[in-house]
Amino acid sequence: MVCSAVPAQFPLKLVSRRMLAPSVAHLTFVRDDGAPLDYIPGQFVQVHFHYADGTATKRSYSLATIRDHVPDAGESVEIAVSYVPGGAATSLFESLQEGGTVQASGPFGRFCLQPADDNRRYLLIATGTGVTPYRAMLPQLADAMAARGIEVVLLFGARTPQELLYGDEFRAFAGRHPGFRFVPCFSRELPAPGSAQAHADVRHGYVQQFIDEFAPSAEGDIAYLCGNPDMVDACFEALKGHGLPVPRIRREKYVSSK
Repeated sequence: MVCSAVPAQFPLKLVSRRMLAPSVAHLTFVRDDGAPLDYIPGQFVQVHFHYADGTATKRSYSLATIRDHVPDAGESVEIAVSYVPGGAATSLFESLQEGGTVQASGPFGRFCLQPADDNRRYLLIATGTGVTPYRAMLPQLADAMAARGIEVVLLFGARTPQELLYGDEFRAFAGRHPGFRFVPCFSRELPAPGSAQAHADVRHGYVQQFIDEFAPSAEGDIAYLCGNPDMVDACFEALKGHGLPVPRIRREKYVSSK
């Protein structure tokens, strides 16, 4: 019998919180043990806690931290948390005061840009908090655009403009990097005319409706899919229909847990 090692846990101390949307919080932590958190953009951490009956449980959160250098002790560890009514994790984070701690482990995961990638374009597709890993990837994407001349398209689905997480940051990044195209897709409500969010690349509908518009190709593209499982499955099938091999379609599904 092979015994798997239990991941080492470490304390994360809450430094600040801000609401990204009515039901999504951006939480900033630091490791409270003085060690840095070395990670690759696209990876996630697990937060460990107990249900009211004492049963141990955990939740996974992609790292949203933007970092373009070797990690130092005391640097921020940032995540986006969806608040689910009646959820145990929601109760944990809503009641956590600044200076309070949670136990975490990680980082984990392989939803990352790969050094050997030879594509001409990244198609990044997300809904909800599934956009979080792409925020962490921004410095790497900037380097890839500068070094290889690649293009990047971020198709991001939200129901309303109020739920477009990190939208201002992605628009600002697109303004600084001509190779980066930000395409918000709103399924319910479009931005008000004349607002900062009402630009030419806004779409009305679901992200999977607009894949054909970008003419994915097996030779030039690598796609990343992150968020709602139905969206991930629909986009996966659409991209295969355009001839993308399965290894060039990298997926991570987000399921809301109580």
